Amino acid sequence: MIAQLDEIPATRCPCGFARRAFATPGETVASMHVVDIEADSRAHYHKKMTEIYLVLEGEGQMELDGKLFPVRPMTAIYIRPGCRHRAIGKLKILNIPVPAFDEADEWFD
Repeated sequence: MIAQLDEIPATRCPCGFARRAFATPGETVASMHVVDIEADSRAHYHKKMTEIYLVLEGEGQMELDGKLFPVRPMTAIYIRPGCRHRAIGKLKILNIPVPAFDEADEWFD
């Protein structure tokens, strides 16, 4: 499978806008997203998905279960299922959800 991420239409998400490749639940082991995060994203968690973020552009913070961590380009973040998380600041990230992204596995308090 091959995807041209810059040609995939952006979809609104709790973080801002995501371009999602290989995001057919049950069809792929993982998916890959480029996400443009707005100033403050909405805190959420997943019951099944693990996510790996790689900050590509911008500086800000990552909130993980209420704790804040500084992030900048080339910061990698491993987010386990059940961890409430959100990005703070204007960032561009690469997100790899495992298993593939499933909108039904986005939960909000």
